[in-house]
Amino acid sequence: MGLKYELIPIREQPPTKVELRTMLAIYDGNIRKLFNTSGGDYKALNLKEKLTNMTDEEAIKLLSENGNLVKRPFAIAGNQGIVGFREEEWSKRLG
Repeated sequence: MGLKYELIPIREQPPTKVELRTMLAIYDGNIRKLFNTSGGDYKALNLKEKLTNMTDEEAIKLLSENGNLVKRPFAIAGNQGIVGFREEEWSKRLG
């Protein structure tokens, strides 16, 4: 297919707040979709419980500061994006 992309080590360089807000809009405001819910940091911080009481801005700040919390892969271009790997969804979005 020949798509151009920039590979960024997300753990060391998490998405920016702007990128996270864009992705949040793509996922209709469902902040949980952006979190790596099976990761150790997510569990250690007890985010399953805490997310319900967090504002989106608090959650975005947390994600922007800790790449381990971000669901991977995280691909964004303009106002299009996708997180996690579900082959069917990637095929649909990438054609």
